[in-house]
Amino acid sequence: MTTLKVNDKVRVISGNHKGTEAKIVKIDRVNGKACLEGIGVVERHLRKSYLNPTGGKKTIQLGIDLSNLKLVEAAKFEKSTDKNKLKKGAK
Repeated sequence: MTTLKVNDKVRVISGNHKGTEAKIVKIDRVNGKACLEGIGVVERHLRKSYLNPTGGKKTIQLGIDLSNLKLVEAAKFEKSTDKNKLKKGAK
């Protein structure tokens, strides 16, 4: 079993966005949801309050269940090892 991570490219296998591919922005392991780039973005209307005197709209991102995602391409993290720094430390 592969574990999904941030910056992995995934395909949605069920739901309204079935077949679309996107990159994972954030993962919530407690609720089992992942936020994808450009998918699940909605606007919430805010009432006027003491903290928000003008009201207005706020853009939030809803998560998609991890069971509805399939890994397409894993993110590649390259370790930067500078050989000169290693040689200087060995002296």
